Amino acid sequence: MTNKKIVFSGIQPSGVIHLGNYLGAIKQWIDLQDKYFSIFCIVDMHAITVQQEPEELQKNIRELAAIYLASGLDPKKAIIFVQSDVSAHTELAWVLNCNTQMGELERMTQFKDKSQRHKQNINAGLFTYPALMAADILLYQTNKVPVGEDQRQHVELTRDIAHRVNNKYGQVFEEPEALLPEVGARIMGLDDPTSKMSKSASSGNNYIAMTDEPDKIRKKIMKAVTDSGSEVKFDEEKKPAISNLLTIYSLVTEKNIKSLEKEYAGKGYGDFKKGLAEAVVEFIEPIQKKYKEYIDDQPKLEKILTNGAKEAAKLAQPTMENVRKVVGLGVAND
Repeated sequence: MTNKKIVFSGIQPSGVIHLGNYLGAIKQWIDLQDKYFSIFCIVDMHAITVQQEPEELQKNIRELAAIYLASGLDPKKAIIFVQSDVSAHTELAWVLNCNTQMGELERMTQFKDKSQRHKQNINAGLFTYPALMAADILLYQTNKVPVGEDQRQHVELTRDIAHRVNNKYGQVFEEPEALLPEVGARIMGLDDPTSKMSKSASSGNNYIAMTDEPDKIRKKIMKAVTDSGSEVKFDEEKKPAISNLLTIYSLVTEKNIKSLEKEYAGKGYGDFKKGLAEAVVEFIEPIQKKYKEYIDDQPKLEKILTNGAKEAAKLAQPTMENVRKVVGLGVAND
């Protein structure tokens, strides 16, 4: 396939894309696309484990694709496509379902969390979601999976499944490893530094959407919760709120946290949040400009996704042919 190591990752098109998504995932991908053979997916099949309005889902897919491209993902350097456009993902997921234990799926923290939040729709897809994620990764013989801390458990399960299949049938899959960013693997909510920034949060003040207007960004940051005292100091245990804001500040300006602490020494939280707000606005504005260009040119956007799906399907074919052969499926393998 390639002499480079392969990376694969994806985001669900299930709502607004926020700064936590960008800093925890997309920012890392931009650097990786120069170092690795890169495959970045819009995982729409995962999104339907929670009920979606079809038209809204289509809109979200296109908006997420535009964010990918506006952020700096380059279709000349990376394969960018929509998961459901490559049928091998679901075909392999079924084979992996048959090689995954119920107990392994029951231990997945995201299943427990989503089951609590969507009690009226605890469906089989929500339960077997990790097998589809494993298929996404293993289909392309992925070596590294850039993910946030909350997805590490799924990558570990993927390794276990790959190892089990390899033991049974020979070397079928690469056994991938999670690749977490050194800083920003888990951006927390502006209104609750104990929980991850989330598009499904009850308050819009939890996150900064990548499409938020500058004044809205400023207001959200000025409303962000802070810790007791007034010292701008990184201490995740004693000052989780300020530590989270310092992490965001560092990532959008590429200043290290120690230098930011010195910059705001002797100043209060108000001055710090004003500085952070302007830094975030300055960081997001050029992305928003490019995003609008892609959203306003739907034929161009769809062509990139269509071409990406063709490339992905071609790459997936040898893996699926081998899987069918070793498992014994079909009559065309003789």
